[in-house]
Amino acid sequence: MTTQKLEIMKCTHKKQKPESSALEFGKYFTDHMFIMDYSEEKGWYSPRIIPYQPLTLDPAAMVFHYGQTVFEGLKAYRSEDGSVRLFRPEENFKRLNQSSDRLSIPPIDEAQMLAYLKELIRIDKDWIPTMPGTSLYIRPFVIATEPTLGVAPSRNYKFMIILSPVGAYYKEGINPIGIFVEDQYTRAAPGGTGTAKTAGNYCAAYKAQERATANKQAQVLWLDGMEKKYVEEVGSMNVFFKLNGEVHTPGLSGSILEGITRKSVIELLKSWDIPVFERRISIEEIVSASKSGTLEEVFGTGTAAVISPVGELLWKDHKIVVNNNETGALSKRLYTELTGIQTGEQKDPFGWTVRLEDEE
Repeated sequence: MTTQKLEIMKCTHKKQKPESSALEFGKYFTDHMFIMDYSEEKGWYSPRIIPYQPLTLDPAAMVFHYGQTVFEGLKAYRSEDGSVRLFRPEENFKRLNQSSDRLSIPPIDEAQMLAYLKELIRIDKDWIPTMPGTSLYIRPFVIATEPTLGVAPSRNYKFMIILSPVGAYYKEGINPIGIFVEDQYTRAAPGGTGTAKTAGNYCAAYKAQERATANKQAQVLWLDGMEKKYVEEVGSMNVFFKLNGEVHTPGLSGSILEGITRKSVIELLKSWDIPVFERRISIEEIVSASKSGTLEEVFGTGTAAVISPVGELLWKDHKIVVNNNETGALSKRLYTELTGIQTGEQKDPFGWTVRLEDEE
């Protein structure tokens, strides 16, 4: 793909920025957005940064009818010295293309789109909150826009990026949550779209989340779609178990999302010489480990919370209390290290962060 000139149209009236202490997830949006179009004749064309605004789409746009859409989620962080950092953004654009391939959406130029994102952040960098634990959430996404009801991949698309300042995921620190083990509904099955970050995977989970809430649990732990026996992932997070000094996480079986925080945690654990294994893990094994005292910690990993410790698991008539419902030492260490790298408070020996000021 050839580099295309980025058109920039800045807004004339800027929004009132919310107080950092009042931030919620996904409620506020910055002054500008990025948009780019696709057609079979032109490929991806007309990259532009424009004032944040509503879209006008034909009612027959295919995204409304067949759900041909993918998205990503990453963050920009403001460091104490005022610099702005991104955490492994190249991995997000790589995964976006992997999701697009599964949904028959044409690929983007990953390096070029990252360059456009950096420019968007530079324009709206005053929106990045400065309070500890806050950040600027970044949502790149692609939607199918061809106006037809024919059941086939769209021939037209829009790629967009919107930005949203968000508060700390944990209002009172990193505290354990309760998890409901879902044994009725299925999130994904081998050969399906479980490895893609696509909209339908999330709304299909609402019913299971209702069951979790009714059982006074915060999130859902999905089991495999074939046997309802093997652990897969927690809501929008990957899951890890510390068993007798070792860390175990479900392998990438083709039905779970390949989390970037998951990948980072595995690499971090290996650098600390902590044994980590990617494999099939049955829920019965976790129940047995709890009874024998070898289940030491459980935690989820994801962009929103980074590390989310689990205090209890509810499966059928089994209520498994983990580490006396307290945050474990490893969970705390991982959270501190990862958030420190993301914000520049800790050294980054892996080269994970991208500092925008270094490229200006």
